[in-house]
Amino acid sequence: MSILQLLLPAFVASLILTGIHAYLGVHVVERGVIFVDLSLAQIAALGTTVAYLMGYDLHSGAAYLFSLGFTFLGAAIFAFSRVHHKTRIPQEAIIGIVYAVSAAVAILVMSKATQETEHLKDMLVGNILSVTWTELAKTAVLYSLVGAFHYIFRERFLLLSMNESEAERRGINVRLWDFLFYISFGFVVTSSVAIAGVLLVFCFLIVPSVAAMLFAEKLGARLAIGWSLGAAVSAGGVALSFFVDLPTGATIVATFGLALLLLAGVRWLLRPAPGRV
Repeated sequence: MSILQLLLPAFVASLILTGIHAYLGVHVVERGVIFVDLSLAQIAALGTTVAYLMGYDLHSGAAYLFSLGFTFLGAAIFAFSRVHHKTRIPQEAIIGIVYAVSAAVAILVMSKATQETEHLKDMLVGNILSVTWTELAKTAVLYSLVGAFHYIFRERFLLLSMNESEAERRGINVRLWDFLFYISFGFVVTSSVAIAGVLLVFCFLIVPSVAAMLFAEKLGARLAIGWSLGAAVSAGGVALSFFVDLPTGATIVATFGLALLLLAGVRWLLRPAPGRV
C-alpha cells in the first residue's frame, strides 16, 4: 500500500469532520458550553457500552441505536438545563456533572464485561487511520443532512446562540429549538467519536472556531478561517504522524494546539499600538 493510499482516507475524514464541526463550534463557543461535545461523546460511549454488555456487537446497528438513544437523552438534559435569567446554576456545571456521571457509569458497566474491553477503549480514543471509504461515505451523507437542516433553520439557530433575548422576544420556543440543536449535534458526535475519538473531535469543534474569533467577527469570515485552518492542520498532522511514526489522533491534536498558539502570537503582533485608533 502506498503512502497516499494509507493517508488519504484519514485526510478526507479530517476534512469531513472539519466541515461540520467548525460550524457547530461557532454555536458552542457563542453559547459558552465549551465542553458539551465531551459530555455528549461520553454519553454516546456509555450507550455503546451498555449495548455491548447486552450482547450486541460494538459495530452493529443495534449498538449505534443504543448510542444514539443515550445521546438524545443528553440532548434533552442540555436543552432543558439552559441558563435562563432566574437561575444561578451555570450550564457548564450541568455539563460537567453529566460527563462525570456518564464516565463513572461506563466504568461500572465495563467492569461487568468479560472480554473485548480493549475494543471499548479503542472506541473511546478512535483510530482515524483505520477509517474506510464506506464509513466516510455514510458519514458524509449524515453530515450533509445535518448541515442542510441547520442551513434551512440557520436564522433561528444563530439567533438562539448569539441573542437569546431577541429569540424570546420574537416568540421562538427556545427549549424546543435548543433540543433540536442538541439532537442534530448528537447525530454528529455519535458518528465522529467512533471515527476520530473524543479528544480529536473536541479539537475539530473548538480550535478552528476560537482561532477564527481572533481575526474575524462575521460568521462567514469565521467559517472560512475555521475550515481553512482545519484542512491545513489535518494535512500537516496526518503527514507528521506517518513520517515520525506517532499516533495520528494525538499528533493532529498537538498540531492544532501549536497552530492556535502561533495564531495567537500573530494576533498579538498585529494588535494596535497603544493610543492608536
